[in-house]
Amino acid sequence: MSLIVQKFGGSSVADAERVFNVAGIVTDTYKKGNDVVVVVSAQGDTTDDLIEKAKEINPDASKREMDMLLTSGEQISISLLAMAIEKLGYPVVSLLGWQAGFNTSSAYGSARIKRVIPDRIKKELDKRNIVIVAGFQGINRYGDMTTLGRGGSDTSAVAIASVMHADLCQIYTDVEGVYTADPRKVPGARKLSEISYDEMLELATLGAQVLNNRSVEMAKKYNIELEVLSSLTKAPGTIVKEAAKVEKMLISGVAKDTNVARISIIGVPDRPGLAFKIFSKLSAKDINVDIILQSIGRHGTKDISFTVTQDKMKEAIQVLEDYKSTIDAENIVCDDKVAKVSIVGAGMETHAGIAAKMFEAMFDAQINIQMIATSEIKISVLIDVSDADRAVTAIHNKFFPSEQD
Repeated sequence: MSLIVQKFGGSSVADAERVFNVAGIVTDTYKKGNDVVVVVSAQGDTTDDLIEKAKEINPDASKREMDMLLTSGEQISISLLAMAIEKLGYPVVSLLGWQAGFNTSSAYGSARIKRVIPDRIKKELDKRNIVIVAGFQGINRYGDMTTLGRGGSDTSAVAIASVMHADLCQIYTDVEGVYTADPRKVPGARKLSEISYDEMLELATLGAQVLNNRSVEMAKKYNIELEVLSSLTKAPGTIVKEAAKVEKMLISGVAKDTNVARISIIGVPDRPGLAFKIFSKLSAKDINVDIILQSIGRHGTKDISFTVTQDKMKEAIQVLEDYKSTIDAENIVCDDKVAKVSIVGAGMETHAGIAAKMFEAMFDAQINIQMIATSEIKISVLIDVSDADRAVTAIHNKFFPSEQD
């Protein structure tokens, strides 16, 4: 007997037909003698719909009350799935995040899992129940419901798999695995049979929406092997694990992130310590900074540009405006009409010319590059958002030419 954790995204349970399809997948796993814990997201666009409803009432609603609202989405989906499994004749129980033992921090809207105490899950499994858990949520030390942020159900599933020492954690989605690019946007995208944690983490962080980056971090930390596969077909998926062998591939994927804003601090005095002061102010407000570009100091001043997520743009600008006179900056400017396009691959460490090949693809497509960032296994460029899809396709075609080319 094995313990299998299965996570299903919102598109997998979007309507009654798909709910029964998921119920079939879960019960097939159960019939093989396995213990099964299922983590489910809110149906379809439920979360977005709830956000819109909140805006109709109060566009500036507190994050606590937003979490109280948004956790209802998963409550609906877990109960409906439990009803479907009941109808098929199998023992099942649905649990909210707090009932499943998820204790989180108090950062409403983006809480972190502090610990999972799976006593209730274990008791239900001992009764041979299928256990369905609401993803994306938990409870803080004040007894308030919290949410884990976008993609949090992936993290919920991996957290359960780690504390329960599961034999497998399957992430079901609406695509058949991890591809070299978004197959819905790039016709020539290829499915990977396996990918390393490090490569998957970079792709997830850089905009690939197959897996949440925090879930990959957790899987790597606790060595939980993941399988990403489709709930709509029976095709084999992609295995995410410590070391993956991808033969003859310089890169494993191309990702796009449009949730980006560029902020530039113009005319900063060219003296030691100013960069530290600026970024420490942003860090104190939990504002993460990504690509950073600093000009060479001339005539006693320099410019510093960096990127943040769009939801942090206004807050970052306010921090800098408040600090502007202290650092003697001439001006603060921003641009939210940008996108980050990245390539990821372990092959970069051992193959020269990958950056040049990427930049050649951008040149051929006549796309201007605003900023560049690199690491051992990734290269990211900041470009105009209107060029993002063209850039992904051009880069993908350069590294993965079609068979007839």
